[in-house]
Amino acid sequence: MITFFLCIALLVAGYFLYGKFVEKIFHPDADRPTPAVANPDGIDYVPISNGKAFLIELLNIAGLGPIFGAISGALWGPGVYLWIVGGTIFAGGVHDYMSGMLSIRNDGASISEITGKYMGPVMKNVMRIFSVVLLVMVGVVFMVGPAGLLAILTPEWMNVKIWTIVILVYYFLATLLPVDKLIGRFYPVFGVFLIIMALGVSIATIANNGTRPMMELTLANLYPAATQKPIWPLMFITVACGAISGFHATQAPIVSRTLRNEKDGRKIFYGAMVCEGIIAMIWASAAISFFWHKDGSNGLESLLKMGGGGSKSVYAICTGLLGSVGGAIALIGVIVCPITSGDTAFRSARMVIFDWFKLDEKKMKIRLSIAVPLLLIGYGISFIDYSVVWRYFSWSNQTLAMIVLWAAAVYLATNYPDRNRCWIAAVPAAFMSAVSVTYLMYAPECFNFGRFGMKGITISYAVGIAAAVVFLSIFILTAYIHPQKSLERQKLNDFKRR
Repeated sequence: MITFFLCIALLVAGYFLYGKFVEKIFHPDADRPTPAVANPDGIDYVPISNGKAFLIELLNIAGLGPIFGAISGALWGPGVYLWIVGGTIFAGGVHDYMSGMLSIRNDGASISEITGKYMGPVMKNVMRIFSVVLLVMVGVVFMVGPAGLLAILTPEWMNVKIWTIVILVYYFLATLLPVDKLIGRFYPVFGVFLIIMALGVSIATIANNGTRPMMELTLANLYPAATQKPIWPLMFITVACGAISGFHATQAPIVSRTLRNEKDGRKIFYGAMVCEGIIAMIWASAAISFFWHKDGSNGLESLLKMGGGGSKSVYAICTGLLGSVGGAIALIGVIVCPITSGDTAFRSARMVIFDWFKLDEKKMKIRLSIAVPLLLIGYGISFIDYSVVWRYFSWSNQTLAMIVLWAAAVYLATNYPDRNRCWIAAVPAAFMSAVSVTYLMYAPECFNFGRFGMKGITISYAVGIAAAVVFLSIFILTAYIHPQKSLERQKLNDFKRR
């Protein structure tokens, strides 16, 4: 229990200390008009209050990731706490803040356009495709997940397919309507469910500490021995949204187009990421205490038999800790979380395509021509095995985060007199590069070097670390050895845009 409270305290302290440090480095300008103030359009560029903006950002990013991902990460034991805390403060918070603020500085542009501006046209096109693919997968993951939970709670005839269609109809409306008509109106209510759910599960976990002890920190790999998998890189990919998530960068423009002042960025972007880290801590600790030695066998095997983080394990934790009434309330929160991320995932995909092809977002006919095919493609993907979609989502998610952090590092290195500002983004970017490339080499759905045993694992580690070193070397060459060329190109692009 001491570890749990210490981790929560560190996350809160991280917001006030490191979050303030990151804000100071970026130096937001209160006098610079934000996109919502300078270019309101009544659709996406709509000024809203900070309270609503925070809840929209939190509910956009707090989908199944900090719940399903954190529970799956719990299979490795309390070591997952270190990644949730450290990842949130030094990687996820920086990633979310920089992506949100760079969107504000670029008239609410999508993350693919921002990346292209600072890393070149080739990377812009890569990110455009990558972003749309990821967002559709996110929409699918956050459509099928809650549909599975709703199917458990409702009569048999209301199966997963029917609930998927119901959620799809809601996504259709959320993708098309102005941001303040549906998302801005109902998210505060959904936020209450999210908070009640998190508090309920955390209080019940603490109250049951006697019968279901909360484990203290250990660095041992507690993944069930019969099928043990390495912590690196699997846990760092699996937890995803609870520590750092590239999906968040795709959501940032939705909120960046609604803020009234740059100074509010830390509260909204960095603050929401810290809240998501707290949610992930709650679910990871709840899963470990609930399933550890539950069946008298080897550790967390009972959680593994349920498929790790999924509808079944969430239902077991909620009802086991809170009973039928409390479990129902908690499950509502778990259902709301992914739905409020899935709707904005499809909305973000629509925004990326609109930015890509310079389409007029005010025309309903054009919005329909993009939204309908996206949702139909998502529905088609929903028939693929959920665990397969989740794995591809997780890897593409963390790879996108890596690219965004490199773009942020380039911006800091080429737009401020003090180039050393860039290291708040460059260090986590190099770390995530090693994670993503190692997973690409190791995982069965990728190059599958893991099938060669320790030899394959060693090769995967070596390639991942080498890739991170190469990326970092290229960055240093750009930021330190030839910085003036980058800065002049940036000024020229700004002049042409004006």
